[in-house]
Parts: sequence; structure tokens; C-alpha cells
Amino acid sequence: MKKLLYQFDTDTHPAVFDNVVAYDGGADHVTAYGALTPATVGALVEGTIFTRAPKDKKFTAIFVGGSNMAEGEALFKAVKKKFFAGFRVSVMLDSNGSNTTAAAGVAWLAHGRVLQGKRAVVLAGTGPVGQRVAVMLAREGCRVAITSRALVRAQAAAQAIAERFKVEVQAIEAVDNAARARAILGAQIVFATGAAGVALLDEAAWKDAPQLELLSDANATPALGIEGIEMMDKGKERHGKTVWGAIGFGALKIALHRACIARMFEQNDLVLDGEEIHAIAKTMVG
Repeated sequence: MKKLLYQFDTDTHPAVFDNVVAYDGGADHVTAYGALTPATVGALVEGTIFTRAPKDKKFTAIFVGGSNMAEGEALFKAVKKKFFAGFRVSVMLDSNGSNTTAAAGVAWLAHGRVLQGKRAVVLAGTGPVGQRVAVMLAREGCRVAITSRALVRAQAAAQAIAERFKVEVQAIEAVDNAARARAILGAQIVFATGAAGVALLDEAAWKDAPQLELLSDANATPALGIEGIEMMDKGKERHGKTVWGAIGFGALKIALHRACIARMFEQNDLVLDGEEIHAIAKTMVG
């Protein structure tokens, strides 16, 4: 029985990255559909759940992706709404790689240490990865803040996080590197999740900060998000802090994505969103 993965993407052109990792995760065949919405996905879901016998449904799975997390969440919800009784297949949400990237990054931060009670600041944290990082750090027991150049955008993201995940994060306006340097005062953890090629924090802002312990930068495109961290850093000590670059924790992100794909073909009722993917990451780190 062939392992069939259906890639439901909210973008016009489904992500090649997700397609490649799906094959590397064990899918025998990947069929990608783009520009999907909750209104158009129903018939496709029905095709996955009404075709194979109950014992064979585990060999069909759905991956929901795309660059927009809000649209991905809406599509994910619409997919799950079509399931009933035994008529379901395993499904995973990873819009913009946000769940697997955030889970890998936070799993490394938490590996071998307790994050409970620490203050964490997610720089440029209003995007898909930043929001998921904020949620996962909060669930590790951190007091979390997210920054944005516009306060209204940070507040909207914080509200979305509270409504969706029932955790509270602080919204901070930080219009430039100097403001972001002030935002991290008193923090033990800094995680940069800004746009590719955008420097968010100068090295001088963190290298002599005595309270800072852990820094991670999700940007692999120069200029990197945090000056003084290299993209290959993997738990490296710099200025007395432990730091990770995007490639440093990226190996776990890829392995995690592949592992999640493989797990979907083990049962027909697995649902993989942020919390579940984070739990898997913590078993794989190290």
C-alpha cells in the first residue's frame, strides 16, 4: 500500500521545500494543491477519507502549509472539520515552517536546563515563527515578550496568541536596534525571528549583558538577525552566553519535519500542530 501525502497549501504555488521533505520523510507520492481555502478544500479531504479501507487509511495523510499562518490555521481547521468517526487521516500544520522551526529552536534552548521563570524576548516576533516560539517558551514557563516596529502589530499578535493558545505574552514596540537593545534588558533569553537579511540586534547590546544566558537567531541570510552569532553556531559559548544560529538548530528542524511526516503514516488519527510537534522535538534534541 503506497504512502500518499496530500500537500494542501494556501499559497498559489505549493512550497517545494515541503514537497522535498515529505519525500525524505517517507511518502511514496506527494500531490500538492495550491491556493486552497476552507471553502475549496472539502472535496479534497473527502477524497482522502472515503477511499481506503479502515486498516489502510493510515497510508494517506495531509500536510497543511503556506506562508500565511492565519490562513493555514483556518485551512487546518476546515480539514479537521470534515473528519468523523473512523473517517479521518493524519494531518499536520506547518505554515511557513513555523511549528517545526520554533519547536527545534525552543527544544535546544530547553535541553538540559530549566526555563521556568526566565524572561524571554522574541525579537520581531509577530510572524508565524515568532508567534510559535513565544507560545512554546511560555509553555516552558517563561515570561515572554514579543517585539515589533509597530506596537499595534505586536498587540495584535499577542491577542491572537492569547485567543488561540490561552497564554499571555507582552507586546513591546521596538522601532530600531537601540529600542530592541532596551527591550532585552533583564531578559535571560533572546530569540530573533525577523525577516531574512534584517539585522535586529547589535553585538554590543548583548555581549556584556550579565543576565543574558541563551540567544538564538532563526535568520540564515546575511545580515543575520543577531550580530555576533554565526549561522552554524550550535550551543556555542560566546561572551559567556550559549548561542544558536539558524543552521545550528536547523538540522533538528529538518529531522523533526521528516519524523513528523513518518509518524503520520503510523496511524490515521494523528493531529500535529505546535504543541504536538514541540513534544516530538524534545524527544529528538541532543
